[in-house]
Order: sequence, then structure tokens, then C-alpha cells
Amino acid sequence: MPPIKRHHGLVRLTHWLNAILLAGMIGSGLQIYLAFPHIGQKGKVFGVPNPLDMQTFPEWSRLGGWLAGGLNWHFALAWPFVICGAAYLLFLVVSGEWRSLVFRPRDTGPAIQMQLYYMRLRREAPPQGKHNALQKLAYTAILILATISVLSGFAIYKPVQLNWLVQLFGGYELTRYWHFIAVWLFVAFVIVHVLAVFLSDPASLRAIITGRYRGRHVSNE
Repeated sequence: MPPIKRHHGLVRLTHWLNAILLAGMIGSGLQIYLAFPHIGQKGKVFGVPNPLDMQTFPEWSRLGGWLAGGLNWHFALAWPFVICGAAYLLFLVVSGEWRSLVFRPRDTGPAIQMQLYYMRLRREAPPQGKHNALQKLAYTAILILATISVLSGFAIYKPVQLNWLVQLFGGYELTRYWHFIAVWLFVAFVIVHVLAVFLSDPASLRAIITGRYRGRHVSNE
């Protein structure tokens, strides 16, 4: 069967740009966190557990070298990240492709079946369209997570001007906690995302590079 067109050029461009920008933001974010690796007031235990309290991170994982350098990198990468994300969301709305990405209650059963397939507890992959139900769940969750990350980041950056946003997150320290946790959720998503691609459908990796898909599941609906 000939390959089908799977991903628009704008989707591929924003996908890879955001992957690079996100890696830089995580590295610079870790550099910023290292300046005060504790959530809450100094010497006091914060109400929400932080398993990485007062922990350091290897130099290779950090970007910026010191606090000011980390801040400069973080904010230099933040705006391109937001612009790329906004361009992607606008494309989804205009093209109508958001319909194939949004997780709905009816996708719960298929998502469970797909998870069983990934765990090798089901021999054949369940029927799917352009994205399977588990992918829809992941993509919907990551869009929500990205929104929380951006908003909490702006709240930390301008806590006085955006005090209403800080309060919406539960206060400055809790806002900082949400932003920090978002880093690790993004890292977890990337790891699971890459593993799922290589283990279940390597053709989808070529599709996000070339735009065309040739594999076992070729439905574009």
C-alpha cells in the first residue's frame, strides 16, 4: 500500500522546534531551581512533598552555568516555545484536526485495549484512526500540561503584576511547585512517547519527519 500523507509541514516544524526548545527550557529551568532547590520558605517544610528537595542535578543536564545565565536562556526560549505552541493550536483549530486529537469519554475503552496491546497482553492492535485512543489521552493531557506550565511560568515571572494568576494557583510557592512538577511530567511524557513509537509503530517516526506514513495502521480518519 502506498504511503499516505499523515502530518502537515507546520505540524512537523512545530513538533521538532518545540522538542528542541523544551529541552533547553528544562535545562535552564533546572539551573534556575538549583539556586534555591527547595519549595517553600527556607528552613521550613512545604505542605506538598518534594522528593527532589535540596537535590542537585548533573552539570550536563543544566543550561546557563549560573542563575542569571539560566534565567536568560529560560526566557529567551520561552517566547519561541509559546509562539510555536500557539501556531500549532491555531492550525489544529483552522484545519479541524483537533477532532482527531481530543480524548473523549468514548475513548476510554479503546485506550485500555491499546494499553493492553502495548503491554503485550493483547496480540493485535485494536482498530484506530490517525491517532489511537491512548495517544489522544496523552496529547490532550500534554496540551493541558503545557497550558499550566506557561501560565505558572508567567505567574512566577511577574508575581506582582499577575497576582490574580498566582492566587489562582494557590500562592507563589505552590505556583512554583506546579511549574517544577510540570518539568518532570514533560520528561515522563517524552520518554513514554519515544518508547511507544519505537516499540509499537516505528513508521510513525518517519511520518513526523517526512510527513508520510507507511505502516500497519494507515487509516487517516
